[in-house]
Amino acid sequence: MISRLNSSASPLAFVSVLLAMSLAWLHAAAAADRALSIPVQITHAENFDPFPSPDGKKLVFISMLSSREQLFTMNADGSNIVQLTRDDADHEDPAWSPDGTKIAFVLITKDRHSIAVMGADGRNVEVLTPPEQNTIHPNWSADSKRVIYCTNDDLVPPKKNSADINAVELATKKITRLVTGGINTYGSWSPDMKHIAFRKIIGDENSEVFVVNGDGSNPRNITNNPFIDGWPAWSPDARTIAFGSNRRVHGYQIFVMHADGANVRLVANTEGRGTAPRWSPDGKTIYFTNCIAKDYGTDCEILMARLDS
Repeated sequence: MISRLNSSASPLAFVSVLLAMSLAWLHAAAAADRALSIPVQITHAENFDPFPSPDGKKLVFISMLSSREQLFTMNADGSNIVQLTRDDADHEDPAWSPDGTKIAFVLITKDRHSIAVMGADGRNVEVLTPPEQNTIHPNWSADSKRVIYCTNDDLVPPKKNSADINAVELATKKITRLVTGGINTYGSWSPDMKHIAFRKIIGDENSEVFVVNGDGSNPRNITNNPFIDGWPAWSPDARTIAFGSNRRVHGYQIFVMHADGANVRLVANTEGRGTAPRWSPDGKTIYFTNCIAKDYGTDCEILMARLDS
């Protein structure tokens, strides 16, 4: 009888020991899984406003360096980064000329914002706009002889002020006013120069993409949406316009539409603030900036989206 009790107790004792060991291991594993802290991101990268070269092989873009917005170029795949500007100023909205020889940009000094151009290698900087103007958002004419731009709508932020869209001739610096009346920014000529797309701010919570004839006549609202639409960019064949919008409520994404505003399509389902789209010369890729708030700062990076059709 005693022998039978002892023999039957041995397996029970083994199971008890095994169970205790398992519970101890589970407890240790649970303790290891409990985080001691919540990490906070303390470094942030800011690379934004890409603009392709006319051959599609390179991009000019902005990178924040020592608290300054400096201009760089890189290959379209992100390799071979070269710094172009090194002065104690900020540089925004770079735009590569269609002939490939120059880059237009906003030169920001203590006193003003000016439209400037330089060689594609960063040399021979020349200011185009007069000192009495505060100017932003340059883009090029198809023949590389004129730069379209707008007067600054942020003179007393956060309140917006009226802004006109002008064009300046590189050779003579003659300025022609193209669009006036209201808050008009981000002007862009179509490749055939027959039309200008731009952003018009309608109210505190609404802006639209408008199109006018090349001389500024016949304005029409082609987005007509209650949210914020803007940053228009013509496709190389002038049939499509890319733009940024918060019409899906959560953040801003890049969309495309026909040149008359029809057939709006989402390009990429990104999170954050996707703006300032630019087309590759072959019309198959859109480059844009996407910014995401992270802890004590914001990360801005350059994204690309290939289009199926």
